[in-house]
Amino acid sequence: MRAAEEVVAQLWDELGSVGVTLPSLRVDLVSLTSDSGAYPLVDLGRCNLDTALRLAAVLHGARE
Repeated sequence: MRAAEEVVAQLWDELGSVGVTLPSLRVDLVSLTSDSGAYPLVDLGRCNLDTALRLAAVLHGARE
């Protein structure tokens, strides 16, 4: 759980540094209760169109 929380915090900081905020970004609690032994999942959550466009622009810029 701690590692997943650290990853979420790092992702939150990095996205914030390029002007993208995903308000629902969190560790997926359901994946923590799984008996399969799989790694926890990160829930990127829902976002509005403006946030989705900013995220797409950042990803596009990183590719160039």
